[in-house]
Amino acid sequence: MSTMNDGKPGDAGLVRIDGVEKTFRRASEDVHVLARLDLVVPQGEFLALMGPSGSGKSTLLNLIGGLDRPTQGTVTVAGERIDTLSDRRLADWRARHIGFVFQLYNLMPVLTAERNVELPLLLTHLGKAERQKHVATALAMVGLSHRAKHYPRTLSGGEQQRVGIARGIVTDPTLLLCDEPTGDLDRKAGDEILNLLQALNREHGKTIIMVTHDPHASARASRTVYLNKGRLSNEPVS
Repeated sequence: MSTMNDGKPGDAGLVRIDGVEKTFRRASEDVHVLARLDLVVPQGEFLALMGPSGSGKSTLLNLIGGLDRPTQGTVTVAGERIDTLSDRRLADWRARHIGFVFQLYNLMPVLTAERNVELPLLLTHLGKAERQKHVATALAMVGLSHRAKHYPRTLSGGEQQRVGIARGIVTDPTLLLCDEPTGDLDRKAGDEILNLLQALNREHGKTIIMVTHDPHASARASRTVYLNKGRLSNEPVS
């Protein structure tokens, strides 16, 4: 069992996974998805997580984002053992620290772009004027200020994903988690999203973990790790 650490010696990392296992119960059978994983992600890294379908990539992302809990092992993010938090404290922690970007955008069709971006802020104590400032800033960062009043059905796939990214960064999260963010886009729109993620990482210092099956996408990251049959490796799956 080896620790995959790309940080400096002694670097605790923004994200630290130690001996994590995840088992799901299906009918009368235990399904082992993750097997004693160790991973360290330094602050400011853009990490790509690759692997075949069913390898556990999204499960690992959900553990890091506090959407699920490990069967064994510890998950530490921003200095906090999130695997030990109560559901209520975990929800509060997630609202402060995590931004999510999904493959299928997950936008509310009855809300405009700006209202979709505002949704995570409704879990905070910010007043309406402050929320509007945050939304305007996030939309400007993704180049969609001029589409703020538009509904998702009037936006292209790439624009919808930009709204999704704006929603993910509107709270200025510690960590941005992206699950196949270009998986539903053509190459041109996908490249625009990858350019945006790189800019968020390089120019704004955002730590990003991106699940992808696309080597073209993973090439944009500063480091790639591979997950296969529940185990991590620095080498591509053969």
